[in-house]
Amino acid sequence: MSALLDAWRHAPTQRKVWALAAPMILSNLSVPLVALVDTAVVGHLPHAHQLAAVAIGGNLYTLLVWAMGFLRMGTTGFAAQAAGRADGGALRQVLLQGLALGAVLAILLAALAVPLSHAALGLMRPSAELEALALGFFQVRLFGLPATLATFALIGWLLGTQNARGPLAMMLTINFINVGLDLLFVLGLEWGVVGVAWASVIAEWSGMLLGLWLARTALARYPGRIRQAALRRWSSWRPLLTVNRDIFIRSLALQLVFFLITVRGTRLGDTTVAANALLLTGLTLTAYALDGLAHALEALCGHALGARDRLALHRSLWVAGAWSLIASMGFALFFVFGGKVYVGMLTDIPEVREMALTFLPYLAVLPLVAVWSYLLDGLFIGATRAREMRNAMLIALGLALPLGWLLRDFGNHGLWLAFVVFMALRGLVLGGYAWQLTLRDAWIGL
Repeated sequence: MSALLDAWRHAPTQRKVWALAAPMILSNLSVPLVALVDTAVVGHLPHAHQLAAVAIGGNLYTLLVWAMGFLRMGTTGFAAQAAGRADGGALRQVLLQGLALGAVLAILLAALAVPLSHAALGLMRPSAELEALALGFFQVRLFGLPATLATFALIGWLLGTQNARGPLAMMLTINFINVGLDLLFVLGLEWGVVGVAWASVIAEWSGMLLGLWLARTALARYPGRIRQAALRRWSSWRPLLTVNRDIFIRSLALQLVFFLITVRGTRLGDTTVAANALLLTGLTLTAYALDGLAHALEALCGHALGARDRLALHRSLWVAGAWSLIASMGFALFFVFGGKVYVGMLTDIPEVREMALTFLPYLAVLPLVAVWSYLLDGLFIGATRAREMRNAMLIALGLALPLGWLLRDFGNHGLWLAFVVFMALRGLVLGGYAWQLTLRDAWIGL
């Protein structure tokens, strides 16, 4: 308790946490804005299949790039540790490696995207007109793929240098340009669905260019040169690729959980699927906000580890952890007392609203349960210990899947109970790994 009070009263740590967390929370919450604006603009076009085409094409693109999120997480920890050591050469190397990896992945994904999109649409079996529009939208969006992946790496790198305003500026730039061009291309020039796609592409490249300029400015504070010989050695790439591999596996396992929730909900009926979607939307918004504090912890812990500053590491963890708990309690109270208003804002279909309110208590409990996995993810990313993150996710999944099967006769209650247990297991297993590393004093010894 004395360590917590010492950290809580340490004003510099409080300022550092919120200097990083506040912009990242705003940045995270701005992420859904692009899809929301696209939907709102296209929703005013005359034909329903135009809105459906944007939804389908957008989902295909999101599925393609979502799994590449390791470019952001993998870059943050290495950049933060290099910044903590004041190693300008290593910072330049991490940035260059992240951008190069993004470029290679963009080429590979672009080559796979078209055949995969045809296969996905074959499973959906849309009308010929809808399929043509969705494919056209998706193929235009692919022109923004290199910028999207580069943006992941740039945001991770900037956050690692404890610059959270840079990622916020990038996301706001992307969103504002997207909004303006949506209105111009769709409502002004009447380009229709393709106009929405081009608006997103131009916005993505604009955000990436801003990120490159911000990175160049940030490097002025860290003099140094890239060691060209090191870049040609496999050993200099192995740590980054290993971390990214483990985060990728971890992300796929998490995505599998949400996919299984959708599949199971579908078997329980359309009303159940719709109600679960409303609750998962609430969980997603909660996660975006709490992840802002986790992102701050990534940068601060990585910096402390790079500087080998054990006290700064502990203070950052205590302060970010305390604020995360407070925030999660706030969300829980909101869903308890304002849940009816929240559900009513999202749907006016009586049966869906009634079903969602029945299962709302699970959504109220989840922030208190899930916050620990978000927070500890931030610690392990900052420490570039992705193997433990991967293992914790796989262990939690391996234990929760049999439980979900055993609870299948309880319908949607069994599904949500298994999901709550899964999120709790994530935090418990990660906490176990963290405790073992602490007992061995292995954090600073990295």
